[in-house]
Amino acid sequence: MKAMILAAGLGTRLRPLTDDRPKALVEVAGRTLLEITLTRLRSFGVCDVIVNVHHFADMVVDYLRANDNFGMRIEISREEILLDTGGGLKNAAWFFLEDADGRLCGKDEPFILHNVDVVSTIDLHRMAQFHTENRALATLAVQERETSRYLLFDEQHQLCGRRVGRDGKPELVRPSPQMRALAFSGIHVISPRLLAMMTEPGAFSIINSYLRLASQGEKILAFRADEYYWRDLGRPENVAQAAQDFKEKTLL
Repeated sequence: MKAMILAAGLGTRLRPLTDDRPKALVEVAGRTLLEITLTRLRSFGVCDVIVNVHHFADMVVDYLRANDNFGMRIEISREEILLDTGGGLKNAAWFFLEDADGRLCGKDEPFILHNVDVVSTIDLHRMAQFHTENRALATLAVQERETSRYLLFDEQHQLCGRRVGRDGKPELVRPSPQMRALAFSGIHVISPRLLAMMTEPGAFSIINSYLRLASQGEKILAFRADEYYWRDLGRPENVAQAAQDFKEKTLL
């Protein structure tokens, strides 16, 4: 199984921790966010990873080289301008369409897309199995928690819209008599056939692609991850709390 780590962002919310380094190299309990994410992916059998970079890009490249890529095959996707989540994946699409020898790969094996600045105990095996069994185009790990932006899903766990804030007006792409507002966790399982469907140009959020494709009847599904630990490390105080969680073995 392959994976992509989204690590190109400026990490502005993490300042001053990102004044002299990319967010991927911010440390939690003595380990960088990038190492934590790579180690977690490797524990689920992922050996081939691509990492997108922009801010302090060479620091990430040098760090991986110094650590022998943590025993994995790791490619770098450089972004001269930030491409956001959708544009970043689209720019790295070649990685998921080729095998390790650079030949076109005809397999439809799903891959993982993972934000570098989230940590969790979400079972990626279960999530990938759910994705495959339901023949989804994309599966999103979601939880019932407070957030500034919600995704809306129907009773069959299919994406049907989004909403900003608890009282915001829903933006619906599929009609549904009942919807549940859930918080996205920055972890996806994706079928490679999505790559050819991402027709948006330049920099764009992958959520925009998901909403457009859901409106066309494609299966963009929710994987309920309420039982698992999850934390966004976008702010210094969250990094400090995650370090405490590691110490207390809440997060292993």
